[in-house]
Amino acid sequence: METSGLRKIILEMSDGKIHYPWSEPPEHGEATVIADGVLWMRLPLPMALDHVNVYALDDGDGWTIVDTGFDTRKTRAIWETLLVGPLAGKPVSRVIGTHHHPDHIGLAGWFQEAGADLAMPRTGWLMARMLTLDEQPAYPSQSIKFYQRAGMDADMLAKRREDRPFNFADCVHPMPLGFTRLQEGDTIQMGGRTWDIRMGNGHAPEHATFWSRDDNLVIGGDQLLPSISPNIGVYPTEPDADPLAEWLEACERLAQFAREDHLVLGGHKLPFSGLPKRMTQLIDNHHGALTRLMTHIAEPKRAGDCFAPLFKREIGEGVYGLALVEALAHLNHLHQTGQATRELRNEAYWFQAA
Repeated sequence: METSGLRKIILEMSDGKIHYPWSEPPEHGEATVIADGVLWMRLPLPMALDHVNVYALDDGDGWTIVDTGFDTRKTRAIWETLLVGPLAGKPVSRVIGTHHHPDHIGLAGWFQEAGADLAMPRTGWLMARMLTLDEQPAYPSQSIKFYQRAGMDADMLAKRREDRPFNFADCVHPMPLGFTRLQEGDTIQMGGRTWDIRMGNGHAPEHATFWSRDDNLVIGGDQLLPSISPNIGVYPTEPDADPLAEWLEACERLAQFAREDHLVLGGHKLPFSGLPKRMTQLIDNHHGALTRLMTHIAEPKRAGDCFAPLFKREIGEGVYGLALVEALAHLNHLHQTGQATRELRNEAYWFQAA
């Protein structure tokens, strides 16, 4: 469908609600045409969130791809199918990394070895390269201490003492030196369009989003997702961070640019319209969680004690780590904004409403 026709349909659906122009994603090795020169593809992930969306933009003699998936044999095989199929045998000349997480940057180095250039935010490139080079055979003592202070379940903590930790190098191809920096306020040419670069934050530092000047397309990565909220977590690398404040600031700033006719291409789930409504939801969801959390910590609690008010569901082992770091992010925010106190007792931080 041509961009103008799709835009007309989206405008007709502009009722302050979120809509999904496509009800199903493309199959592995296939592509859905989003607009002139813009393809949507999907790659598998071996986790609860079992996929990542990637996009290809036609630059004439080559393709710019946005995000890459994990570095696995299966993902590389799907890319080989895409390259000779939907991508018509033209080379990938440039890779855009929206942020440093491995499902988005895992194969950037693989494409670079084949001749592509890499463009991404500087913070994201530095973090990806640092974490890829930092292979750990066991959890460092600082990480164990971090999890203790967060109030990790004793059985989970004992298991971590014995397990080999996840390493970026497990699923991120070696990243060679050399990249082009993407910055807030700059523009970039992709797919016959001029895009404004606007940086998000909170889920990942300096997360790039792209807003077309020529039509209604927005490439949102994990900063702009429908139906799910990206993980906002605190990690051993920066245990006193307040990423929730950064997330809220970024959402409020980006909300100023949101239009009803925008078609948002996110890193997960389906492309959607209704971005103004979604921005409000992304902000309000966390304010609601903070309100529930304040009631919950009327008596002192550790991060590991705070899943119920934040997530309102049972947290299994597969997502326990993500839940723990997100609970800590909310508690850190309350502490650093003066709404809660923090006390170190019995090797754990206990938070209480001020």
